[in-house]
Amino acid sequence: MTSQTLREARKYEETAEKNIAKEERPDFHLSSRVGWMNDPNGFSYYNGMYHLFYQYYPYESKWGPMHWGHAVSKDLLHWEYLPAALAPDETYDRDGCFSGSALTLPDGRQLLMYTSVIKERQENDDIRDIQTQSLAVGDGLDYQKYEKNPVLDEKDLPEGASKFDFRDPKVWQNADGTYSCVFGNAMADGDGQVLLYGSKDGFQWEFEKVLVSNNGRFGKMWECPDFFPLDGKWVLLASPTDMLPQGFEYHNGNGSLCLIGAYEEQTKTFHEEHDQAIDYGIDFYASQTTLAPDGRRIMVGWMQNWDTCPLRSPEEPWIGQMSLPRELSIRNGRLYQTPVRELDAMRCNKTVHEKVSFTGTVSLAGVQGRCVDMELTLRAGDANALYQKFAVRFAQNDKYQTSLSFRPRESILKVDRKFSGSRRAIIHQRRSLVNSKDGNLNLRIILDRFSVEVFVNDGEQVLTAAMYTDLSAQGISFFADGMVEMDVIKYDLM
Repeated sequence: MTSQTLREARKYEETAEKNIAKEERPDFHLSSRVGWMNDPNGFSYYNGMYHLFYQYYPYESKWGPMHWGHAVSKDLLHWEYLPAALAPDETYDRDGCFSGSALTLPDGRQLLMYTSVIKERQENDDIRDIQTQSLAVGDGLDYQKYEKNPVLDEKDLPEGASKFDFRDPKVWQNADGTYSCVFGNAMADGDGQVLLYGSKDGFQWEFEKVLVSNNGRFGKMWECPDFFPLDGKWVLLASPTDMLPQGFEYHNGNGSLCLIGAYEEQTKTFHEEHDQAIDYGIDFYASQTTLAPDGRRIMVGWMQNWDTCPLRSPEEPWIGQMSLPRELSIRNGRLYQTPVRELDAMRCNKTVHEKVSFTGTVSLAGVQGRCVDMELTLRAGDANALYQKFAVRFAQNDKYQTSLSFRPRESILKVDRKFSGSRRAIIHQRRSLVNSKDGNLNLRIILDRFSVEVFVNDGEQVLTAAMYTDLSAQGISFFADGMVEMDVIKYDLM
């Protein structure tokens, strides 16, 4: 039985969506159907389709009482909107259906697990979110909330764990048929931790252990954890709030964290071996992965950052888009990310320029556009004098541009969108320390109207940024201070 609240949301999104032209959205990145989008939720493969739900407030292009938006795709690139899946319509989730995940039950139904929220006045008169965990079961289109919700609340928390910061369940089925789930949580002092829970049937859950404690290392509260095996290791992804930078490895504020290590399944003990950021650009948060039918581990993230939301005006009919889904692997103890291979089928109009030696600014025939997949190979053009700087500028005309620049002596790559048309003094630059020798660098740059994703050295690092530049800015140009030799392979994406 669909609630009045959910029926109203579904009716509203269906009507309001008609005011948004296809050309006013990204072409192959999922954007909010209408209104506001943040974290990806319930990323899963179910009944022959990829399902991606998302944190959603349809009525305005700003954060509000959270619903779950819903879209499906066969190829992870072309998305079809389905009616909103969840709305805040019960006493235990009246202030929001927050982030969560999905899996397929043995009887063929799809189980959604989400954080249910109610605001409650505290003894000191503060109003705080009380966060509990709830379930809904459905057929890929309509979902019924479980009659015994919430299935986890403050009495199920370990000692010292906060009921105000207990959220973002990521659930999976183990080889023996049992279920596990990780949650983001904070201690009373605000320091983050990841909690592990177990279940025999997916409906009755109990606390097992604190899987990882932050101990003051990476920001404070860890949001949106994910935990999975990959290439002989186990990987924990999280989005810590209030991070401090560590050299070039993490950025201030709300960031991304990847821990790689070994996991003893018997004792449920994770041994950390390596840590790194997931993304080194401006806009990437709340990543979530799924296992494709062919065994690939695929990740998507919210292509935004809480500190950069003013980049897009709340007057616009939609705000929020997801990153390109990325295939994950571990090489040399490090997380690598590459665009899903399905993207290759969208490539057309191939343009190749080999061994272009230049200094100053150059434009190349056939190299322009806002839906582009471009591979650049850089080398020093003069064996005796390393170039000082290289830059590629895109979404460019006389007024606008976003740039990616590389200084080989420092091995620093920078994304800069201060001329992208933003009228807000928010974060517009990020710098990343990349692996480069003698000025050599490989870049794959993917543009989709309102974003850029840069894959460095076959996915060793990624830099992501949203840019809401006027679509008339189609230009791409190259700049070198010193002599650079460059190969360019450029495709339009259709």
